[in-house]
Amino acid sequence: MLHLGDWPGITAPAPTAWTTALRTGDGTARRSGLSDLAAGSWELEPWAWRDTVLRSRFETGEWLSLHYLQDPAAGEPLRRYVNFERPAVRTRIGIDTLDLLVDLVVEADLSAVRWKDADEYEHGRRLGSISDADHRTVEQGARARPRPPAGPCGSVRRPLARPGAGRRVVGAGPARRG
Repeated sequence: MLHLGDWPGITAPAPTAWTTALRTGDGTARRSGLSDLAAGSWELEPWAWRDTVLRSRFETGEWLSLHYLQDPAAGEPLRRYVNFERPAVRTRIGIDTLDLLVDLVVEADLSAVRWKDADEYEHGRRLGSISDADHRTVEQGARARPRPPAGPCGSVRRPLARPGAGRRVVGAGPARRG
């Protein structure tokens, strides 16, 4: 199991099509990134996380990860994500996985669940990025509706501490192509 934390200002590698879409509001840049992904040709660049505190939980062999978003000032929970992805593999700089382009968004109080980016997921299916086996796994995971775990990532009421002296921070490495 791996727990990660992000807060406004921390940097990590991210696909340039995604970062361009976030900076400019241009949805076509994000959509073109799906074609790049399907072709196996994309670029990464450093991206500074913004707007929320994010706690992420990755478990070995799981086809999903759990993410908890908090208000950075008050530490109050905002929402949770169930991110569907291929099982994460540990690397020397963190993890490597392939996002399956669709998420379940869960209200902070667990009162409602909705799909996020279903249109991107369908486009990824048409492009061949999401296989039939991937699709079956997403459907099974959605039916299971994972519940928040106990432990450090389960309690979103406790604000995530920023790193201080003695805490290791891993930032983005050089940009690279996929």
